[in-house]
Formats: sequence, structure tokens, C-alpha cells
Amino acid sequence: MSLKEKIEELYAKPEFDEADREVFEELKDALRRGEVRSAEKDAEGNWHANAWVKQGILLGFRMGKLVEFGQKSETLQFFDKDTYPLRPTTVEENVRIVMGGSSIRDGSYVAPGVVLVPPCYVNVGAFVDEGTMVDSHALVGSCAQIGKRVHLSAAAQIGGVLEPINANPVVIEDDVLVGGNTGVYEGTIVRTRAVLASGVILTRSTPIFDLPNERVIKAEGDKPLIVPEGAVVVQGSRAVTADFGRENGLSIYCPIIVKYRDEKTDAATKLEDYLR
Repeated sequence: MSLKEKIEELYAKPEFDEADREVFEELKDALRRGEVRSAEKDAEGNWHANAWVKQGILLGFRMGKLVEFGQKSETLQFFDKDTYPLRPTTVEENVRIVMGGSSIRDGSYVAPGVVLVPPCYVNVGAFVDEGTMVDSHALVGSCAQIGKRVHLSAAAQIGGVLEPINANPVVIEDDVLVGGNTGVYEGTIVRTRAVLASGVILTRSTPIFDLPNERVIKAEGDKPLIVPEGAVVVQGSRAVTADFGRENGLSIYCPIIVKYRDEKTDAATKLEDYLR
């Protein structure tokens, strides 16, 4: 049986034995090595969730036992499922983990050349590709897919999507800049070389106003919210047209594409090599 078939069979079981735990560990090892992913891009550029992988991740919570991690003499104590300790990491992996308190949960992939600045957190099922920087207080949520040379600035929040199992996770493609205090949630896809300015919030119910192309981008049906390639997105607002809103001069938040990436934008967003 393939690993996929083993996981799908195991997911239907009400109870688990030691052999079942070995199957789960096999999946977790494959996730750690980047050999399987919770979502993948097809030849047409569309992202699809691997439901069986997400089933396997959920199995870890079902079969795990709550244990104490660390020593009782330590000031900080942690209690979590024994199936999800911290990810084993060695210097040979060439991942730069700056001292100060970052955590990578086991069952996630962190590629060579990634820089983790404390305190940041990478959750189970996440995939963080080469040359990416995860800055202070940034979150890479469960199953989130982060491309190459991405900069997740301080306090950026990339939401996790573990359930339902067929739901796409948040995807940040290659060479994207995610500004500080930005939040990307609910399966939103940010295409290659896009720039999200500080404080931009994107959810499935958030329409994006594209000024250069005079259009409104929305999530519709099974289609997620998609930030176009090279888009530069900033915080904006739009007037409330209902009587009470108009009378009181109210407006609500909305993200606006003010332009598409050019040489000037590239120069402003470039991460100097010495930072890596």
C-alpha cells in the first residue's frame, strides 16, 4: 500500500496501535523532508489541497497523548500531544534560527536558506521554501504554503487552514513581500512578486479593488480570493452609503491595488544578501 492509502485507511479507525503510530511517523517524516505537501500547484497554476495529507495531520491529534515537554525545573513548561514535539533540526540543514525563542512544530518543512527571526512560529503541515525570511512575531499557520525568497515582515500572520480537509490553505508564492502586521487568512492565494503593504488584511470575504484595471476581485464559489501576480496592495477605505453611515461620514476598510510591481518597487522591497 502507498502512504496515501495507509493514511486513508487509518483515518477511518476509531482506535490506534503501535503499528498505526509508525504510519503516522512515516507521514510526518515525509512532511519534514518536503516530500509530501498539504497543497500543490497543478500545471495550470491552480492550487489544490491534498486531503489525505491533512487527514494524516489530524490523525496526529487523535492518536497523540498529552505530555509534558521540557524539564520540571524549567521556568517555562509546555504540555502538548506527544505526536507533535518541536521539529528535529541540525546545522547541516542550513536553516538559520536566530537565538531568542522561535519554534518549528514537527511535520513542517523548512528549506535550506530560510531565516527565522525570534519570536516566530511555524506550525504543522507548513511548507517554507528556500531563501524566505520569517521575521519577529510572524506566524506561518498550519498547512500554509510559503514560496521562495518571501519576506514575512514583523508580526505578519499567515493563517492556518487544517479543517475542512478539502479546503485550500493560505498560499504565498515566490518573491512576495508581506508587510508588517499584515494578515492573510481563509485560503487566500497571493501570487508571485505581489507586495502586501503594512496592515493589509485579506480574508475570503474581503473584496480587493484593483485601480489600474478598474475591477473588483472577490472569492466566488470554490474559488479563493487571489491577489494577482505583481500587485501592490495597500490599506484603503470606502464610504458607507446607507443613510446612517453617510450622515456620520463613516467608511469601512478595504484593500486596494494601487499599481503593479515595477523597478522602483523592486528596489524598495529588495532584501539585501547580507541579511540572509
